[in-house]
Amino acid sequence: MTKKDYHVVPNGDEWAVKREGGERASSVHGTQREAIDAGRDLAKKNETELVIHRPNGQIRDSDSYGNDPHPPKDTKH
Repeated sequence: MTKKDYHVVPNGDEWAVKREGGERASSVHGTQREAIDAGRDLAKKNETELVIHRPNGQIRDSDSYGNDPHPPKDTKH
């Protein structure tokens, strides 16, 4: 069974953390920063990826917290 990633997406005037393929939000936050922090905790706990979207829905960034056999040479952290 593959683990589903978490996405930080715009939700009206707020930001939501949603599980890939899910209809309901795992959590809703007033700022993108709060949603990213909550999504990061969920992604770490479930060893999945966190995908962060821009207000227009375009993917802004992603971080992997799983067991990646070929991890990227990440210079942002």
